[in-house]
Amino acid sequence: MATVLSAQCTDNRVNHVTKTILYPKYRTPEDYVAVPRAELEKDIHSCGTYRLKAKYIQGLCSIIITQHRGHVPQTMEELIALPGVGRKTAAIILWACFGKSEGIAVDTHVFRVARRLGLVRGKTPEKVEAELMRHLPRRQWGKLTTLLISHGRAVCTARNRRCDQCPFQKSCPSSWIMGRRDRGARG
Repeated sequence: MATVLSAQCTDNRVNHVTKTILYPKYRTPEDYVAVPRAELEKDIHSCGTYRLKAKYIQGLCSIIITQHRGHVPQTMEELIALPGVGRKTAAIILWACFGKSEGIAVDTHVFRVARRLGLVRGKTPEKVEAELMRHLPRRQWGKLTTLLISHGRAVCTARNRRCDQCPFQKSCPSSWIMGRRDRGARG
């Protein structure tokens, strides 16, 4: 549920909603399907695009019940067949829940940091994921996502990057310390 809610929403907001509202109230996929849509919408309203997210949540829970005997699917193909679940979400679920590396979740932080560090040249999340997967051992994919997200939040931020605090400041092709232009932008 958290990964579906995370689209266009901050982690802090998602964590608050899941911890204080959703997880105490809804324990099974059947609980999400049984609740009136309007009530679920009210519960997740603060996460934005709540109507669409509620529709996705109820739809994917219904499929999990009817096609997967109440269990979250464990393959990329099965996960991306669920409403509201794309490659990024599926890669996160597979890594975090099942320890499987079937993709690299390229969110805005991974995209920006991978480009700034010169790890990739791709200009779309799909191309960045493909490049990273080609150049890194599969067993490292999940860890890489976590590390790049953490670095992107704490140091290599979208605005006001902190190159002076970065361990890569001398070798980074985007380091303002070294007078280099920012390679992290899209396009």
